[in-house]
Amino acid sequence: MNDTDLDTVYTRLCTTMTAVGEAEANLFLARFALLAMTRLGDREAVEALIDAAAEGIGAGCSQAP
Repeated sequence: MNDTDLDTVYTRLCTTMTAVGEAEANLFLARFALLAMTRLGDREAVEALIDAAAEGIGAGCSQAP
């Protein structure tokens, strides 16, 4: 995916989140994440992405065993 594609899909993600509304945004993001994890199909890659996304946010969270 090039920079233009990334910008296009990120804009679509933001537009969709606006359309579903603030009350449903967390549910939408959870569903999106599950669908993306399934499509990716690689546990280690998904775990690395989770760690990267959490980096620098709040106190972080502990890893499950």
